Amino acid sequence: MSDTVLHATDADFDSQVLASDQPVLVDFWAPWCGPCKMIAPALDQLATEYAGKAKIVKVDVDQNQQTALKFHVRSIPMLLLFKGGQVQATQIGAVGKAQLAQMIDKSL
Repeated sequence: MSDTVLHATDADFDSQVLASDQPVLVDFWAPWCGPCKMIAPALDQLATEYAGKAKIVKVDVDQNQQTALKFHVRSIPMLLLFKGGQVQATQIGAVGKAQLAQMIDKSL
């Protein structure tokens, strides 16, 4: 797992994501989710490539159910792109790195 991918909890989601001055791609995931594991390497790469421009944050839905409920996470992986504390884009299901990069690029 990359050092550049951040992990948010119910307690620090607002400060890590909503208050961020950079766009934030949030991956709602769980350790038992196969498709979540499939996209993890792409997220690690994106976190490195966009360091200083955008953040990649993972939220374990099993451990942080309040945040998952708040954003109506019903299926994982679910990726939300936040900018200025607002959801700018949503992607449900595993997709390739290029599609995730495109989501981030639109917010820069």
